[in-house]
Amino acid sequence: VDWWHADRHCQQRFAQLLLTPQDSEEAALGRLLQSHHVRGSLWLNERDGVLHGPRRRRNRAAPVLVFGAKTATRHAKVLSEVPALPAVTACAHLQWDASSGEVGTIFSYAVPAIINEFQLRGFADEEGFVRFALIVHEHHSPYLPVFRADGHWHHFCVNWQQNGSWALYADGQRRASASGLCAPGPSAPQPIQGQGVFVVGQDQDSLGGSFREKESFSGNITGLHVWRRVLSAEQVEQVRSCWALEQDLVFGWSSDALEVESSIREVPAQFLCPGPVEQCRVFEAGGGRFGSTACSQPLPFVCRYRKGAYRQLQRARLRSGPSLGGRVNVLAGTTVIPEGIFTSDVQDMNLSVALDALGALATVLREGEAPVLEPSDLLAVLHLLQRVSDVEAQGGEELELLEPLGQRYAEVTALILAEQNAGAWSSVSQVVRGPMAAVELCDRVMSHLAQLLSAGRPRIAVRHGNVGLHRVTVKNMWFGYSSLQRCLSGPGHRAGSQDVAAPDGGQKVLATSVGTAIISSALLSGHQEIRTSVRYHLQHRVQVAREGLCCPLLLPHHPDAGGMWSTAGCSVVTSLPASTACFCNHTTNFAVLLQVHELQQRTAAEELALQTLTFAGCGVSFCALVTTFVLFSAVGVPKSERTTVHKNLVFALAAAEALLMVSGLAKAHQVLCFMVTAFLHLFFMAAFTWMLVEGLLLWSKVVAVNMSEDRRMKFYYGAGWGLPVVIVAVTLAAASEQYVAADHCWLNARTSVIWAFVGPALCILAVNTFVLCRVVMVTVASARRRSKMLTPNSSLESQLGTQIWATAKPVLVLLPVLGLTWVCGVLVHLSIVWAYVFIALNSLQGLYIFLVYAVYNSEVRGA
Repeated sequence: VDWWHADRHCQQRFAQLLLTPQDSEEAALGRLLQSHHVRGSLWLNERDGVLHGPRRRRNRAAPVLVFGAKTATRHAKVLSEVPALPAVTACAHLQWDASSGEVGTIFSYAVPAIINEFQLRGFADEEGFVRFALIVHEHHSPYLPVFRADGHWHHFCVNWQQNGSWALYADGQRRASASGLCAPGPSAPQPIQGQGVFVVGQDQDSLGGSFREKESFSGNITGLHVWRRVLSAEQVEQVRSCWALEQDLVFGWSSDALEVESSIREVPAQFLCPGPVEQCRVFEAGGGRFGSTACSQPLPFVCRYRKGAYRQLQRARLRSGPSLGGRVNVLAGTTVIPEGIFTSDVQDMNLSVALDALGALATVLREGEAPVLEPSDLLAVLHLLQRVSDVEAQGGEELELLEPLGQRYAEVTALILAEQNAGAWSSVSQVVRGPMAAVELCDRVMSHLAQLLSAGRPRIAVRHGNVGLHRVTVKNMWFGYSSLQRCLSGPGHRAGSQDVAAPDGGQKVLATSVGTAIISSALLSGHQEIRTSVRYHLQHRVQVAREGLCCPLLLPHHPDAGGMWSTAGCSVVTSLPASTACFCNHTTNFAVLLQVHELQQRTAAEELALQTLTFAGCGVSFCALVTTFVLFSAVGVPKSERTTVHKNLVFALAAAEALLMVSGLAKAHQVLCFMVTAFLHLFFMAAFTWMLVEGLLLWSKVVAVNMSEDRRMKFYYGAGWGLPVVIVAVTLAAASEQYVAADHCWLNARTSVIWAFVGPALCILAVNTFVLCRVVMVTVASARRRSKMLTPNSSLESQLGTQIWATAKPVLVLLPVLGLTWVCGVLVHLSIVWAYVFIALNSLQGLYIFLVYAVYNSEVRGA
């Protein structure tokens, strides 16, 4: 299928088109495709999302010839002189009158020697298809189906060249092609002769006349063009999109170039052409190369799921109760929500079916005072809303359905955004990435209402509950505070919940509180969106301090990342306790948010450098820790509280770093990844608790503690190993489903689970920082007293040097075992430099412990 149908197919299954593979993924992808016998070009998704959304359509004024019922008189004669045609392409837009099952002639070209020199005719069959046949040199092709006899406008092209090859296109797709349509015999193939008569709407039985009613055309036609060459598939798509191709043009559609019979009505109409021709990325499955081709070409495609989204989909399917879709289908009298929305193929719907489906759905959702949706039901509703958003009005009576469709769409959107459904949104947060999915779909549907605007009706208002549309010229769509606040601040969108940098370089908002209604705005002209600067004045729900405000925008859904707030392009103009004025250099979705957390964007090269540094540092550190543990255990180092605590800390750190280095191998296996994450959590937590024990042991040496050594060691073991076990067990019991991150084996930073590690770690670091300060104070005081006793007459410089060393020595010695280098972690979001510093210090923590507590330890050296 074409790119848009491929993209729509994947989206309707809550998946994405295959993304451009990284260099390291190409070989594996090639093998995977070969195993499924996929060859040739595949569609790829655009990482920047340029092509996401509905196709843009161009509005063009064109003279339409209305032929009406069949007669023997209605025709239009081309006034242009037709030359000899060794190759030819003819294209037009037409509406076929399906009420007659007889053959109709779209155009005929006759020369004195051969009456049926070049002709296109067709009829509507009993199965609801219009079939075309091409005649050249009086040789007739078979009748082949080209498009549905649905009364809508369709575009067709037919081409032929002198060697007898020909092709038929309809709505941008090649429907048929063959060869042999030329005069038989040993003589060389002949071109279509020139100096003939070209007639639209009738079959010529004599040169320029002798028309018969039963072979006349019935319907409407516009945009007929004829070229003296064969157009490529891409050029056919350009013509369908109302682009003018002047090269080798024999006849272009215009009133001045036609002699129209008086009974034919010529209507100047606004014609909506399909979107412009765009180039889409493709991947060559056989050669591993990338390229691009016209998005309208039919190519195979692959849908992909992110692991987290796929797992949530599986859980939603397994836990679904009584089907909401079943009740909607019964009420609608037809299947509008298939039972297997994740696997079933669905048919496109028209506006009438979409209106009835939304009405039935709204009725079911209103049942009861406050219906609470199951995750599977929410996905089923979004599936239907997405299908409805893809429906386009074909003009005429269908336009009258747009406004009630918008009303019902707003009602359904408001019902699913009710506060009691926040839990369902959180349960599928990685599938649809939050309630802004409904905002985006609603925005797409409301754009269709622009077709209803005129000088007599400059505005339309649609409103239901917390969702509304007001003034479509500048289209301002607003979503009430209460309907989105709970959903946007649910478990999937809390502080620290998004670990991907804002792709536009602006500040990325992590910890947020929505302080106003959310606005989705666009300026429309000729059914197309125009980018412009805007200024908004938004009222706050509550009074807030001025310094906590910003004017961020909600970025569109990004591959592998949910919608995120960013301040790029927006600034605060004036800020008052009750309201904020924002200026943005473009229109978008945004609101006033309180409290911003910035995260710098990292490039792929920076991420690779960080990963390489981590792996190398952990490898060196692991070897050093193993060596240290062996030295403490096997060479006769005197046993003491200090060496016992050191050994437990070394063991916990070594186990954690070993698991960290191999955790990447477990990503592909869900159960194994879960176990690796749990053990990583346990051992890193144990490393921190034994760092706490190091601090407590140090405190007991500085400040007298009235406790026997045996009781102290029991307390140390309880804190060092018991506390991590309790923390991990409680976390698993409370949030096992949200425990593991989607793309690596570690705690899920998109939920509050991450605080089961970060919270205790920060507390331990705070305690150890206090202990270190106390130790430094005692050490400096002791050094000062000893200096005065031993060298009472030393110079000021000497005393100062002694005190500096007395300060530096405990800091250098105690930093690795107290874990204070981990404090750099809170600065990582400020700059990539801090990320390098953090990884360098902590991945080499084991090497530092080996040097300080083994190599330069007199007891170890003596043993």
